[in-house]
Amino acid sequence: MSKSKPSGELTIGEIITQTFALYSEKFTQYLIPFLIAGAITGMFTIAVNYAITRPATLPPTATLEEILNWLPSYLSAVLAIAFLTGIIGWIIGYIAEGITIKFASDTLEKGQANLQASFNFTISRLLSLLAVSIITGILIVIGLIAFVVPGIILAIMFSLVVPAIIIENVGALESLSRSRLLVSHRWLKTFGLLLLLYIIIGIVSALLGVISTPFGLASPLVSSILTAFIQPILPIGLTLYYYSMIARATPQEPTQTT
Repeated sequence: MSKSKPSGELTIGEIITQTFALYSEKFTQYLIPFLIAGAITGMFTIAVNYAITRPATLPPTATLEEILNWLPSYLSAVLAIAFLTGIIGWIIGYIAEGITIKFASDTLEKGQANLQASFNFTISRLLSLLAVSIITGILIVIGLIAFVVPGIILAIMFSLVVPAIIIENVGALESLSRSRLLVSHRWLKTFGLLLLLYIIIGIVSALLGVISTPFGLASPLVSSILTAFIQPILPIGLTLYYYSMIARATPQEPTQTT
């Protein structure tokens, strides 16, 4: 497979094929960011679960008064664990995604890439990545509350904000309009690609989650490390799709004849 960026618009099938081809060519380099992210997230989750004690489960014979006394402390512990693990997962996840997109972009643009350089660049753009994730997250949640469909449309519209920030080095707000422009007139195609990528990741992650269950308290760490093997396909796929949409939007120069 050619390591150059697409010169024209790719089909969904071509994007999926080239995504796995890129991943397999530099499997270790694409895996490392998510492997490290999974290890950090998993260990942090275990530490938080040890640090925050949840009240013991009530017996089936518990009275209503006992349940009402138990419930606030249980919910507080669960919410605290979810919040802390969510925050670290959110930050680490965006770093891993940014590194992968930068690495894939450099591979397509230059034919070679460096993980350290990709990490350094992603860290320099981290505030923009986190800011745009908050903005899009709020808008999508509002859209989902408003009869679901608007939320799906917004998710599709802003699906390329991270590649815009990493590849074109634009700010958070500019990435919103850039993503919307590139996705325009390709709403169904974008939805189909995202759906397919998330289905692949979801199925594999679910199977790996089952494998990690017997490890007990260590299962979050094992699950995070195992799912790292499938996670790179999303940012790689988005990178290819981004270049595909740029190629579509860029008029091709006519071939010179003599």
